Amino acid sequence: MAKYKDLVGTAVRDIAGEDGVVTGQLWYDTNANEYKYRQQFAGDAWSTQPALNTARNNVSGATAGTTSATLAFGGFVPPHTGATESWNGSGWTEVNDLNTARNNAAGAGTSTSALCIAGYDATNAAVSIVESWNGSSWTETGDVNTARSGIGGTGATNDAALAFGGESPGTAAHADTESWNGSSWTEVNNLNTGRDAISAGIGTYTAALAAGGNVDSGPSTLANTETWDGTNWTEVGDMTTARKTLAGSGTNTDGLVFGGRTAPGAVQALTEAWNGTSWAEKTDMNKVQSLQAGSGTRTAALSFGGYDGTSPGNTGDTEEFNGNVAVGAWLTGANLNTTRRGLNAQNVGTQTAAMAIGGFQPPRITNTELYNGTSWSEVNDINRARFNGGGVGVQTSALYFGGSSGFPSPENPGFTREAKNELWNGYTWTEVGDMNVGRSDTCGAGANNTAALCVAGKNPASNPPGGLLAIVESWNGSSWTEVGDLNDNKESLSCVGTQTAALAIGGNTATDYVGQTESWNGSSWTELNDMNTGRSGANASGDSTSALNFGGYTGTAYTGSSELWNGTNWSNVSDLNTVRGQLGGAQGSSTAGLAFGGYTGTANTNATEEWYGNGLVTTTVTTTSD
Repeated sequence: MAKYKDLVGTAVRDIAGEDGVVTGQLWYDTNANEYKYRQQFAGDAWSTQPALNTARNNVSGATAGTTSATLAFGGFVPPHTGATESWNGSGWTEVNDLNTARNNAAGAGTSTSALCIAGYDATNAAVSIVESWNGSSWTETGDVNTARSGIGGTGATNDAALAFGGESPGTAAHADTESWNGSSWTEVNNLNTGRDAISAGIGTYTAALAAGGNVDSGPSTLANTETWDGTNWTEVGDMTTARKTLAGSGTNTDGLVFGGRTAPGAVQALTEAWNGTSWAEKTDMNKVQSLQAGSGTRTAALSFGGYDGTSPGNTGDTEEFNGNVAVGAWLTGANLNTTRRGLNAQNVGTQTAAMAIGGFQPPRITNTELYNGTSWSEVNDINRARFNGGGVGVQTSALYFGGSSGFPSPENPGFTREAKNELWNGYTWTEVGDMNVGRSDTCGAGANNTAALCVAGKNPASNPPGGLLAIVESWNGSSWTEVGDLNDNKESLSCVGTQTAALAIGGNTATDYVGQTESWNGSSWTELNDMNTGRSGANASGDSTSALNFGGYTGTAYTGSSELWNGTNWSNVSDLNTVRGQLGGAQGSSTAGLAFGGYTGTANTNATEEWYGNGLVTTTVTTTSD
């Protein structure tokens, strides 16, 4: 942080408040009488990636691999497997198997230069066999001196590695440590605390970290951490949570551990970072996992395979950790089961508990899916197939209204514009009282299924010739009442907020695609500052004072553009990874949003993305003279 003496002789602009300040700017806030600095928020997050081709637990991996190139090998399916897969940053490819199928082995090296060390073979016997990977095949090489499984290992290549801990049938957890020089294994100084259950191994053969595990092959778990300097192990700061069967990545001074089991055996999603001195908790994995493998660094890690605590529960799950997520980062999530568009006005739930309702494939569909932060699951359908309706609420208490259904007619060119409403109780949909004016291409604001707004939309039959509406209706749990109209007739807009404090954002009028923003105070609408990019068919997350608007159609092209609302102005942030309009979203917040489905301009998509960020951060600059 800058101090006063660092600012002497520097021209600093006077600004009343924070309006107009850009990232990286230092200024003097005349309202607060303070020096301030605008910086970009950085956080951390896990994102779901394509799964292994072979689901398995007790899998091993190339610990020195990266998030764009690593290797997974061995494990238990059942039975024991020698299956090997190579990761290229976007998917897994099957390559040549290990010569000896096994699980509970240690891994070391990279995607082109790896070791598989010891483990359990198909007879459940602990083996000493070591195999070396050259980028295309495995070759048996020098055995470790002590046969064992549940062993920890680390190393940068297949000719320099460290193996430590583990167990053999009928013995206590090993403290034995062996060093590999490319041709033979040498016994070196033992761990201070013997351990098995695949304690996380991080680093190189001369500078390593051993974290967690257990000491008796039973329910006990360790928080104990030891660091290796090439000669000796030294006990250092414990993990915040004791656990076994975890995975890790990074170095002995800058590492990450994730997943595992705690006593008495609960599978975890916990993530902790090591700075060379102490551990600090980070964002949990999207899914609980143990007996998985890991590779990468402290800020860019990969977790793959494992066991999720269910039966049979073996997984091919792959997650990527980003330890430096910039403000406005969109990360890839699990795809919808049903590809669709026409979700643009539906906002139910949060980033980790959302709903996808109806849509258009073609044809119009009734399909409903729930998102748990990791995957989508199908639940009971809505009663009436439709798309481009509005939605509000949460996963256990939602309302879906309006939309396009039926078939064209002279009075309703294109589709029937629905006044029908359906109520979700967490299990089923039930039709309830109709709106006064049927409409499609509408949007909703509301916290639950008993208090909502339906804002604007389209109905050529009720408002010819174009059918665009300014009408707003309010739902009290049993009926709809018309309240104050928007300032302009429009369709395909997005909404956030509640029945008494909402924003209506963008959309298209009869003549243009607009960035217009209007605020509702419970009785009337007030025009505020426009978005930077006018658009229709976008979606939004947040509330009336802090919101995110994303995607849509500008009148000439579909866009992935995202904008952040601070209560006064819109600012551009990172685009969606998949350009699209007519997409779904969750009410969520400006810091934790969700985008799913939609139309790319050429095809419907089932892609899901999660938004991470908490806007731009203002730091007060210390003005001491020391």
